[in-house]
Amino acid sequence: MSLELTDVTLTYPDGGARLTALDEVSLAVPAGCVTAVIGPSGSGKSSLLAVAATLITPDRGRVVIDGTDTAGMSRAALTTLRRSTIGTVFQQPNLLPSLTAAEQLQVMAHLDGRSPRAARPRALELLAAVGLADQAGRRPHQLSGGQRQRINIARALMNDPAVLLVDEPTSALDHERGAAVLDLLTTLTRQRATATVLVTHDRAHLDAVDEVAGMLDGRLGPRGGGVSSPRSPGPDRRRRARTA
Repeated sequence: MSLELTDVTLTYPDGGARLTALDEVSLAVPAGCVTAVIGPSGSGKSSLLAVAATLITPDRGRVVIDGTDTAGMSRAALTTLRRSTIGTVFQQPNLLPSLTAAEQLQVMAHLDGRSPRAARPRALELLAAVGLADQAGRRPHQLSGGQRQRINIARALMNDPAVLLVDEPTSALDHERGAAVLDLLTTLTRQRATATVLVTHDRAHLDAVDEVAGMLDGRLGPRGGGVSSPRSPGPDRRRRARTA
């Protein structure tokens, strides 16, 4: 498994008590598979992503990223793990306005202590993979919303992550562009063998994913009253993700 959460519980202070954000959540996503987590606002989806990204340490449970158990790791070690192993596609692309499309990706190499110049071929390769080879020299204001989101995806893949965490990637896009972005994510997941978790409240574009799990009141799957419905595998796809 490239991503495995086991019996994860996360609580927050709430006055004199504690509010449960995640209630014994288990999720396993192998390389090359996409699991979509759906649910209403406040159901725990963002907390799930934060724990999977090792940004928040849960009260209880195990988080294993690409075979590494994160329990007891120092803050510095977790930062290194995130930088090398986890890619995040944010809801808003948050591109730097002064940088070109290629430079948006190259800066990721700089943050990882590598030469941005040496990383340019990798950046151009990823831009081609998301269909933007001819937009490498353009800045964000010269690009459409769908193109900016594609750069957001390419940037998340720049350091060849084992795990890809995607937060509401279609929220600012129309139906057609949203479907194209979801198709792109599933294609790249299989090509690059990432374990992808897609958090969304939009049920319109889920036919291409491997598994759909519902989240409600901090619980994942049927226990929380959500839905857990595996997609029918096609001739070249096997359903390997599972939820519990």
